Amino acid sequence: MAAATRTIARNMGWRAAAAALAALTAAPIARANDLNDYPTATRADYVFACMKATGETRDILEKCACSIDIIASIIPYDRYVTAETILSMSQVTSPIAGEFRSTEQAKQALQEFRRAQAEAEVRCF
Repeated sequence: MAAATRTIARNMGWRAAAAALAALTAAPIARANDLNDYPTATRADYVFACMKATGETRDILEKCACSIDIIASIIPYDRYVTAETILSMSQVTSPIAGEFRSTEQAKQALQEFRRAQAEAEVRCF
């Protein structure tokens, strides 16, 4: 990379080269920060549940970890929490839980989550 930096600097000038280098190195950091709004414990919970459902091998661990990364890149954390809450409420059998699940917002949140899971399955499994 040092040779490439020197070539860029010679052709563009030091200020332009510094700006270009800063832009190149800032882009991956911004992307990583976007993916890291999910807490580690949430990611781990997803991976554990995924492995329990699909198998407990190293290969499955990597696929499940990939899956939550894809979901995190599609759905912001707050909407993920909403979908997880709705899914949890679907386990409860009560009139209040039924009303909660049947709202338009709940249906949209689950639809968005299921689309993200489908995309993750295609890309990771």
